Amino acid sequence: MNRLILGIALGSALLVGMGVRPAMAQHGQDDHDHGAHAKQTALPDCPIMDEPINLAISVATDDGPVYFCCEGCIPKFQKNPGEYTTKVAAQRKALAHRAKVQVTCPVTGEPVDKKFFVESDGKKVYVCCKGCLGKYQRDPAKYASALANSYTYQTKCPVMGGDINPTVFSKLSTGETIYYCCAGCDKPLRENLSKYNINLVSQGITVNWAEVKKADSAGGHDDHDHDAHGHGNHDH
Repeated sequence: MNRLILGIALGSALLVGMGVRPAMAQHGQDDHDHGAHAKQTALPDCPIMDEPINLAISVATDDGPVYFCCEGCIPKFQKNPGEYTTKVAAQRKALAHRAKVQVTCPVTGEPVDKKFFVESDGKKVYVCCKGCLGKYQRDPAKYASALANSYTYQTKCPVMGGDINPTVFSKLSTGETIYYCCAGCDKPLRENLSKYNINLVSQGITVNWAEVKKADSAGGHDDHDHDAHGHGNHDH
């Protein structure tokens, strides 16, 4: 028995020395069901501070969003965006292969309805309703900028781990939008941040929840899910 224990200890030490850490315990079924996501992939740098970006902090431009490490970088960028052209291009190149989901209609800016889409360059472009299909098809160039800004890199619900539903989200009092797979996931997220917030962080989404609570208590709070199911069944 002593030899067996010694062998296990030596094996673990060897794994650590090779940069591999042995699993200490299996995740429980509850952890699996509630979306324990893969570890966070590397994020590109903020064009202002040269620090990893927060995918919850961005500003829309004609060529798509630019992401920053903190809110304080936005006015610096907006003051002279041309100064950061090279760094913004590098950021976009680094994000090019990262999974993302189209959540807003390029015509109206409202949540997309995945029943309505057109094929463009081998990819689906979603709109919110039948009426927007014709508008987009007649002049896609007119909506190119809006389309570039219509995506989120939050692809999974932080509570259940399923694919997000673009029509189900919470707009936080500090400005961030958090998407869910179904209505009702906002409440458990807020009530058990220690369990679920890591599933946002793993996707590059970092929220200052202390600031959210502070803003909520000041009366700026929107504490319910937005569920726009059925929105896109009318023509504009």
